[in-house]
Amino acid sequence: MTMPFQFDATTAFHPEQADAILRSIPALPGVFALYGEQANSEPYLTRAADIRRRMKRLLAPPESQSKRLNLRDRVARIEYTVTGSEFESSLTLYHAAASIFGYPEARRRLRLRTPTVLRMTMENEFPRVYATNRLSKRGLAEMYGPFPSRAAAERYCDAVLDLFKLRRCHEDLQPYPEHPGCVYGEMKKCIEPCKQACTHEQYAAEAAAIKAFFDTRGESMLSQIAADRERASEEMEFERASELHEQYQKVKTAASLADEIVRPIPQVRAVIVQKAAENNESRDAADAAIFLLEGGCLIGPERLSTLGIRAVKEQTSVGSSLFAQPLMLQAVPLEGEVVDTANSPEARAKVVLEKLETAAKPSNDVAMLSDHLSLLRRWYYRPEKQRTGEIFLPNADGSWPIRRILNGTARAVLGNPRQIADVDRDAAKKIAKDVKTRVLHEGRPDVQRVVPVIGPAKLPEH
Repeated sequence: MTMPFQFDATTAFHPEQADAILRSIPALPGVFALYGEQANSEPYLTRAADIRRRMKRLLAPPESQSKRLNLRDRVARIEYTVTGSEFESSLTLYHAAASIFGYPEARRRLRLRTPTVLRMTMENEFPRVYATNRLSKRGLAEMYGPFPSRAAAERYCDAVLDLFKLRRCHEDLQPYPEHPGCVYGEMKKCIEPCKQACTHEQYAAEAAAIKAFFDTRGESMLSQIAADRERASEEMEFERASELHEQYQKVKTAASLADEIVRPIPQVRAVIVQKAAENNESRDAADAAIFLLEGGCLIGPERLSTLGIRAVKEQTSVGSSLFAQPLMLQAVPLEGEVVDTANSPEARAKVVLEKLETAAKPSNDVAMLSDHLSLLRRWYYRPEKQRTGEIFLPNADGSWPIRRILNGTARAVLGNPRQIADVDRDAAKKIAKDVKTRVLHEGRPDVQRVVPVIGPAKLPEH
């Protein structure tokens, strides 16, 4: 079962009116489909950085002796959606292909591969951990990912298992005292349940400790070691404290092999900020496209206006004061004045996130979940210089970092802030003094405040 999809715009195509029709198509990035006259015919579906230019190649009069594909005489209808980023184009193309052709064909066209995850078989009598790229409804809660590759997942798995003594064999165990065992038992890296060297309770406790490590990304073990280290230091047991410190560093190194987005699949949550598609209705400020990653599935986009948001630099030539470069362009209320906070950037961001969370419904479609995780992995694990947009994980209490999301929105849409010019403080004081003198001279005591204007380093002389 595929999710419904509909393009934003539809127009009929007639070869004799091709020039006028193509001029009406925006010269912007997007995804489009060219349909034939027959109702059951498969459309030509693709994405392009300039959909008008790509359509001209396909629908303009064919040149003589040209081998380029031309669909001028076969197209009866054009459908398209304008997008604002490569991330949005990929997601839109996937949804369109899945709706038209089905999941297998959409996966083939976009070359999607299920990302590697770590599976912990807690339902087994003797649980174990292994890397896999097969998702199942029953085991999603015990699957951790996504990882950039199988090698990265196995590297993380081996580093964590070195801290414990869980089994690494792949067989269905039938323990008996004469079992030959394996090399990990010989190296004392396994408590050898195959030889009945441990009880079921001991093995279950070891498996629970590993699951807690995966669930908390190592914090369950790091906090305990840190507490023991502090206690040993207070009791003057410095050798013991040194050993615990080395163990702490080893555990921290193992935990760092997994990226911060690696979570149990149902708990993979994030907000992704991209530049939104151009819209004639919002000319005052550029908009951002906000996507919600909930349980591994992508929802959105929702548009968020950047009106009142400015990209900031924490350190400038005059410090990080509000006078130097304000973050939220909000008026300071006068005495008795009521300020409308419903349209503030924070309020707009909360409304957008509430819409996305409302639209996020639990899905049992493992095929779509697999493809969305593949799209996420393809974008997220790119080199940082090649990755457009930003991603924000929730706080420890599950809430969203609204102010950080707004800052990221400004960077993604408005670009990195430029270094502001140095302020000539002496000239600024002189201007403020002149304004104050002029106000008093004109007899205007009703003026209660003077808004400072930030100008260039060299101000014109008066």
